[in-house]
Amino acid sequence: MFYEIRRYQVQPGRRDELVRYMESVIIPFQVEQGMSVTASFVDEEDPDGYVWIRRFENEQERATLYANVYQSDRWRDEIGPTVNSLLVLDEIKVTRVAPTPVSGLQ
Repeated sequence: MFYEIRRYQVQPGRRDELVRYMESVIIPFQVEQGMSVTASFVDEEDPDGYVWIRRFENEQERATLYANVYQSDRWRDEIGPTVNSLLVLDEIKVTRVAPTPVSGLQ
């Protein structure tokens, strides 16, 4: 099992808009497709920073879920263009991490 920590830099002044879109559209859509969304955060030190975490059992599951989400018509036609307009795309950072034996996230 591993987690994907995704850190986004939001277009200046649009973080609240992104959070609303994440919580009302993106996260529910991804969960419907089988994604496990563990957490969603705003950065208290950066007014345009947003972080969220997804969990995967293995690489095969990740690849399947990525295809289900990112190759869907709804993502390509509706969700993707909207979220891309809210983010600074060159600043997306994705870190893949595995929990240690005593981690609370197992």
